[in-house]
Amino acid sequence: MVERASIVARVLAGLAGVLVVAQGLAAADEVLRASSGCRAGRPQGPYQLRGDNGQLRVAGAFNDGTRTGSFIFWRANGVREAHVPYDNGVRNGTLATWYDGAPGREPSRHVESAWRHGRRDGETRSWYPDGRRRSVSEYTNGRIVASAGWTATGEPITEAAARDQALRDERDADAGYARHEALIRDHMPSCGRA
Repeated sequence: MVERASIVARVLAGLAGVLVVAQGLAAADEVLRASSGCRAGRPQGPYQLRGDNGQLRVAGAFNDGTRTGSFIFWRANGVREAHVPYDNGVRNGTLATWYDGAPGREPSRHVESAWRHGRRDGETRSWYPDGRRRSVSEYTNGRIVASAGWTATGEPITEAAARDQALRDERDADAGYARHEALIRDHMPSCGRA
């Protein structure tokens, strides 16, 4: 059993603040290292999380310790996994996820979803792994107001079945977003705090 590595931090003085590199375990066999600038004891500026082989796993930015702008996530094999935009620490914009695929090739889309102020608001679309459309739902303030869906062979399904399918996709996507946010939370730079 591999125990979680303690956070090891290196602080380097720089013109734009302080660069902090933190190290911790992501999985039993992968050590991840986070780097970010710091200002007034909080993460500031570009943030990167890399595997022990140097593979970029997360890229984003902080403003005064809060996620801001786009955070992009990659799997350990280098395949893009998710794009999550933030505004003042909450999801805001078009979130997107992709299925796993071969390194060096564009992965298949999984879900694209419009968010405003931390809630789904606008169109959410999902696809099957082969690229066929799965569902299209319209959200208002976090609730589905209309939905259409298709079977894996492309046949339309009833609106009730489409809503159920969209809700399953929503739960799966939310679980993925929670994993992404935990990955960042578990690999924050210490910024001078013990």
